Amino acid sequence: MSEIALEMRGITKQFPGVRALNDVTFQVKRGQVHALCGENGAGKSTLMKVLSGLYPKGTYEGQIWIDGKEVSFHNVREAEQAGIAIIYQELALVKGLSVGENLFLGNERAKYGIMQWNRVYQETEKWLNEVGLKGIRAEQITGHLGIGQQQLVEIAKALSKNAKILILDEPTAALTEQEVAILLNILREFKKRGVTCIYISHKLNEVFDVCDTITILRDGHTITTEPTAQLSENKVISYMVGRELKELFPYVPSSPGEVALSVQNFSLWSQGMNRKVIDNVSFEVRQGEILGISGLMGAGRTELMMGLFGAYGGVMQGKVAVSGKTVNIRSPQDAIRAGMGLVSEDRKKLGLVLNMDIRKNTSIASLKAVSDWGVINENKEIHSAKAYQQSLRIKANSVETVVGTLSGGNQQKVVLGKWLMTKPKVLILDEPTRGIDVGAKFEIYNIINQLVREGVAIIMISSELPEVMGMSHRIMVLCEGRFTAHFQREEATQEKIMHAATGGK
Repeated sequence: MSEIALEMRGITKQFPGVRALNDVTFQVKRGQVHALCGENGAGKSTLMKVLSGLYPKGTYEGQIWIDGKEVSFHNVREAEQAGIAIIYQELALVKGLSVGENLFLGNERAKYGIMQWNRVYQETEKWLNEVGLKGIRAEQITGHLGIGQQQLVEIAKALSKNAKILILDEPTAALTEQEVAILLNILREFKKRGVTCIYISHKLNEVFDVCDTITILRDGHTITTEPTAQLSENKVISYMVGRELKELFPYVPSSPGEVALSVQNFSLWSQGMNRKVIDNVSFEVRQGEILGISGLMGAGRTELMMGLFGAYGGVMQGKVAVSGKTVNIRSPQDAIRAGMGLVSEDRKKLGLVLNMDIRKNTSIASLKAVSDWGVINENKEIHSAKAYQQSLRIKANSVETVVGTLSGGNQQKVVLGKWLMTKPKVLILDEPTRGIDVGAKFEIYNIINQLVREGVAIIMISSELPEVMGMSHRIMVLCEGRFTAHFQREEATQEKIMHAATGGK
């Protein structure tokens, strides 16, 4: 048997008007974790859809070789039978079914049409143990598990199909640091057992932590395949974007102006008043500064900002003032009228209407600005949307392009355009670069810096400590609904922030 577990040769994939892949070639040895890196739109997902049978033979050019033999797939099931399993960033589990039912969905353990539940439970326990989920039972409802546990159930499901090649597409996007560490340890264990993994991630620290080799794609072409040990993060970034990024976080010094947002003794209870989510917090942010908010998952960062924006739904208490004027915010409409904007952490669910075009998504929070006597003026709407498309460098054929077809980075720019059109005094950014590539992140940072120069007050939540430290003028740390530390940029370190985030003073 060949030591090369997988080789893709000369893969070319054409869509109407665009060549997504152009003569892409790479190979992976058995038992390696191989990273696939590139900006959004570079062709990573398209390449994996070819490999997993989603794009069948005949719809692309090139060859796929597994264990030294050429193969071709007409559908996903044929690829699975050949030992290929793919786990997407958007989990494909049925939340209302049990773990055991999910594990063998489409691959049921039945005899004469009757489900063999004892076999299901036994095999489920075996595969859950394989991925470190020893405390989970087969009959538990999948939707009751945490996101990290659901991710591991997906991996167990792939292994139950005897996967020899496991593809993981942004597997840690929604995981806590502890869950990420568990997943990476599992991948290391897989390497020892000879399972070959293809790891797609924008988080280069994870790539360098667990991957043996890296293939970099740019604009549908293979740029290079090299051992991880021979590369650096800066080198990978320059390959990905085609240029050197001198500073990953382009910090801009600031001379803050007047207080733009003042929050005093703010508390927030969950719906039903059964839990206090935010406990008596006070802070302020000034014109032309970035206030970074750090903390672990569950600390209350998103809940705090959703509450201030009137979008949480629970009971609130405290005093909020925008530009010195006390405001009573009970809905997002109140917040917008007061001069606030919120780029939510889940752009697909809360930030965009994916089946609408750029024009309508850009104007949706500012309809009065593009209306005459209560009727939308399409010429005004188109003109405004085009202005933001150009200034934010949104890559799309026109403002009539459906937002759901854009890359993650361009979708995030549309969200920013929507809020910039409201002319906010205070802009809250919740995980503004989650799930987007390095090049798009750099562009988002430059947009943020331009807003700072224009005097907008920015509140930025991020789970990535280097991002918080690299972009913020001040940093506040939240733990269990309370602020536990406040740092000026110069005095903040990762150790100090993590100490405060875990409850230390």
